[in-house]
Amino acid sequence: MCADLYFSDAMHKNMEVVSDKRCNVFKHQEKKSSPGHNIRLLSYNIHVGIEASSYHHYITHSWKYIVPHRKRMENLSSIAEFVKEFDIVGLQELDGGSLRSGFVNHAEYLAEKAGFPYWYNSTNRKIGNISHHSLGILSKIGLIDVETHKLPGRVPGRGVLVVKLGRHDNPLVIIIAHLSLGKYSRMLQIDFISNLAHAFKNVILMGDLNCSSESNEISMLIKKTGLKPPVQKLYTFPSWRPTRKFDHILVSPHIHVKGVRVPKYNLSDHLPIAMDIIWPDNAEVVV
Repeated sequence: MCADLYFSDAMHKNMEVVSDKRCNVFKHQEKKSSPGHNIRLLSYNIHVGIEASSYHHYITHSWKYIVPHRKRMENLSSIAEFVKEFDIVGLQELDGGSLRSGFVNHAEYLAEKAGFPYWYNSTNRKIGNISHHSLGILSKIGLIDVETHKLPGRVPGRGVLVVKLGRHDNPLVIIIAHLSLGKYSRMLQIDFISNLAHAFKNVILMGDLNCSSESNEISMLIKKTGLKPPVQKLYTFPSWRPTRKFDHILVSPHIHVKGVRVPKYNLSDHLPIAMDIIWPDNAEVVV
């Protein structure tokens, strides 16, 4: 489904719209980048715009999960200022435009504030009009296709977003996920995602996987997909005193990684994780 694939009005003159059986695919018409183009990636669980600096905030700030508040929008504006330096941003714990967000679609808001011409929102769980729990992507590179999938698990409402960029015949595939808290469900979800990733040559998997780089889940993921193991000792949770490695970016073996880091940017209960890569030689792109 591609119903939530958007681009800014300013980009119309540089686009052609190509229809396929599932969605409109938007293709930028500028000069193609040469092999070796540097791409800046970011994965960030933004906690629906709620700042946290202590575990007791999950209780004392719990009302913010169901009603709108001014500070949320201030936090989102600050997040937009931070993410604008990146080329591709995978987001978890967005709101798709419900009561608690003041009916603001977080992906759209961040894209407009940060200057991303392409964005996509995928709502995985709706509780009436109170909350629309979502995944999303912001991109400065044209999206050629988007798929959304429901993930298996004991509790429904988890999903995965599969975004294709570059060439139709050999795309760069961005997979964005937010896995369950329970290990049994995570193992099912890792197996599902591994089957998705196995079909593509150029893969970047990012998200809040709720497990460490040394876990059985990550070991199974690497074994099934051949993705590079995540960098060790990158702690992202909780943001105020990180002791756990829950957020990861994994890439296909031939994708050159220039660097990985955890920016000390505390406007969520997670810290973001950033990676610089060299665009694969076999996945032509326009920017």
